[in-house]
Amino acid sequence: MEWLSAENVVAVGTAVIGVVASAVMVWYERRVPRRKTVGYRVQMDNPIGDDVRSGRANVRLGLFDEAPGMSDATLVLLRIENDGSQSIAGDDYTSRERHGLTAVFTGRTIRGVSVTQPPGTDHLMDHFTPAAGLGYEDGTLRIPRVPLNRGEHFKLLVLLSGGDVGCPIRIVGGIRDGEVRPNRSTTPDDQPPLFSRAARLITVLLTVCVVALALIVVLRDDSPPPIGCAQGTLTVTGSTAFEPVVRELAEKYEHACQGSAITVDAHGSTAGVRELDAAGQASKKGSPALVALSDGPRPGAFPQLRENRIAVSVFTLVVNDSVPVRNLSLTDVRRLYRGEIGNWKQLGGPDRPVLLVSRDANSGTRQVFQRRVLGRGEIANSSLDCAHKDDATAPVVRCELDSTEQVLDAVAELPGAIGYSELNGAAGHEGLHRISLDGHTASVEDLERGTSDYPYREIEYAYTYGQPPADSLASSFLSYITRGSGQDVVRTHGHLPCGTPVGLRICGAGRRRGAGR
Repeated sequence: MEWLSAENVVAVGTAVIGVVASAVMVWYERRVPRRKTVGYRVQMDNPIGDDVRSGRANVRLGLFDEAPGMSDATLVLLRIENDGSQSIAGDDYTSRERHGLTAVFTGRTIRGVSVTQPPGTDHLMDHFTPAAGLGYEDGTLRIPRVPLNRGEHFKLLVLLSGGDVGCPIRIVGGIRDGEVRPNRSTTPDDQPPLFSRAARLITVLLTVCVVALALIVVLRDDSPPPIGCAQGTLTVTGSTAFEPVVRELAEKYEHACQGSAITVDAHGSTAGVRELDAAGQASKKGSPALVALSDGPRPGAFPQLRENRIAVSVFTLVVNDSVPVRNLSLTDVRRLYRGEIGNWKQLGGPDRPVLLVSRDANSGTRQVFQRRVLGRGEIANSSLDCAHKDDATAPVVRCELDSTEQVLDAVAELPGAIGYSELNGAAGHEGLHRISLDGHTASVEDLERGTSDYPYREIEYAYTYGQPPADSLASSFLSYITRGSGQDVVRTHGHLPCGTPVGLRICGAGRRRGAGR
């Protein structure tokens, strides 16, 4: 059911977690018994003498100035309170002495003590007597066993001498089924927190839940599944220039259509078309589960192959960065590939030999280059390593490689090298740069706007042997590429889908030209 989608389940779950967390925290705060706790905090530790080694300067009058031993005096305000959820009785103190707690002022000597309590707690004063254990000696203050209801507190104002402001102050003692610890009560100069600890915890938890839900909504894949998902196996072969596109298309299709397995095995347009024709002729079950991609139309020798126009691909010439040439005329390119120009200085470049790095005879990229740019075939191969002549009579070094990636790597590595590639494959490749033709730059955007006369481009074809069954994986995958959301992947890789308005016009024009040949 649609309402049981992953994002809806997570949204409901997040809301439930938030409500339950809030309810549990409130219940815990109000109902769950906690340990008895005596909390304490130093609310003031100020100098009042003129020989205090740490603290702010102060002005003294009267006894502070006249009494002996007051040159390094300090005043400490110590707050002691019941921090727990239960009342504390006198018998709850675990000390074996008459007093219940001991305050220790490290490095200082106590000179006097004053006890204060908030309004409505006058009964606490009855416990602060020497008989109940109240007293001090050196830096130690004995505090009686004062019973405290929940939330009650008292304060001790202690006059000390010696030591520094900020020296450690601690309270020693124990509470049965509880503890004595520093608390987080505010000092007179502090502002109380806007939210309690429980409220802050709930806020953090709810924020995490909302962020998790937002990430799921943002990162989820809203693209519709491929048209007519099909199961089975399929092999895609042919063009190496279009291989990165097909690999991503295959991964996305397999992710959306469980039970489908698509293998991409690209080794050249011509080789792929021949492999498809051979597989179709050998198949006894009609159209085989094989699709061949080709940069440009198939040769006329394969009449059983059925074409599907996928996209308009743009190609480019690339040259090693050692050659600063950025633009070539078609005439100069043809002279280069006829072997008439053997050094870049003949074209205004550096004194460096020309190295032609080409694709093998099975390459659709090469066939498009010969058909659209050269108007003829290339000269013979003369090198295996693309750097040295194996035939001393050859006018220039020319080698052939098996894939677009190999061509790009060789051009980037060899000074003076020039080659050709699918446009998006050359983008961002270090060590080489693209060349304009007759001032026209290779650009899919210019092609879409109709402002480009750039010649090195061609329609990308997908061939099947005859018409595959409508419910086959081959038919479904081709529909995904040409009419489904796969067109977005094609565009991302720098190709113009034939299914777009501009693509339909260009691909349709190519169909009419093909019909006239």
